[in-house]
Amino acid sequence: MLPFAASAPAAGDLEVSVAMWGALGALVIAMLAADLVLFGRGRAEVSMRSSVAWSIGWVGLALGFAALMWAWQGGETGSEYLAGYLLERSLSLDNIFVFAVIFGYFAVPRAVQPRVLAWGIALALVLRLVFIVAGAIMIDSLHVTFYAFGALLLFTAYKLARHDDSDIEPEHNPALRFVRKQVPMTADYHGRHLWVSDAGKRMATPLVAVLVVIATTDIVFAVDSIPAIFAVTTEPFVVFAANAFAMLGLRALYFVLAGMMDRFTYLSYGLAAILGFIGVKMLLVDVWHAPIWVSLAVIAGVLAFTIVISLRSTRGAVTTPAA
Repeated sequence: MLPFAASAPAAGDLEVSVAMWGALGALVIAMLAADLVLFGRGRAEVSMRSSVAWSIGWVGLALGFAALMWAWQGGETGSEYLAGYLLERSLSLDNIFVFAVIFGYFAVPRAVQPRVLAWGIALALVLRLVFIVAGAIMIDSLHVTFYAFGALLLFTAYKLARHDDSDIEPEHNPALRFVRKQVPMTADYHGRHLWVSDAGKRMATPLVAVLVVIATTDIVFAVDSIPAIFAVTTEPFVVFAANAFAMLGLRALYFVLAGMMDRFTYLSYGLAAILGFIGVKMLLVDVWHAPIWVSLAVIAGVLAFTIVISLRSTRGAVTTPAA
């Protein structure tokens, strides 16, 4: 447990050894490898049936890990992991919209999209681990970090409610401009290859640019979601586990929901409400520590209500296929 103000949310006396971190890392790598090798294997395009089955499977694994945490560390830590997972899963719905925009901008062939998402999510997890470690150090060193994170989340909630971040423009990504200047790149895709040999010269394919944009764009989402989950638990092990399981199922979920994103008309308002609640909770950390069941109820309730009213309001709308 991080040794600062007793009123701050904490995961109890959770003592995580290097071996436990290694086991979690090995599990995440194994699941990423299985997802990369098996999901959509042998198909030109990923089917809806396969995507739904994999999505359900990833949720089952996440809930299984929650049961493991519950048995290992007790109900408080298990509930914190579950709340963190649900929070990250909710916020990841916005990622799906962004993935669709990026794929449309780069005209990524649908058959190649699963591989791109797999590598993009792997890079995003590495970047998120860096954010988690940095956030844990900041919170451990400066209690005022809670107030800074709370204010950041309230500002993000305000932007989401106003749709100020709805326009995603990959061409303005500085990392993309750097890669295009420094890395020789072919004009066309070459199947699933990231690198090819052209006239004896090793060149990147446009898939490299797509990966860069996906991974770096996730940094923007991490700036919101990582501070948010620290309002649920300050234990880095639980934070990373929740992020990993939420991100691992994102690839299959994309192919389930990408063509339906126009129907989630009130999603941004729901996410804004969730972030607003978490932001207020962080600002009141020294005054009131909300029980974990309150966080779970708010996150699940707001997300479910938002999805239901969105689908009801767009009933009969024609969905467009993913790019």
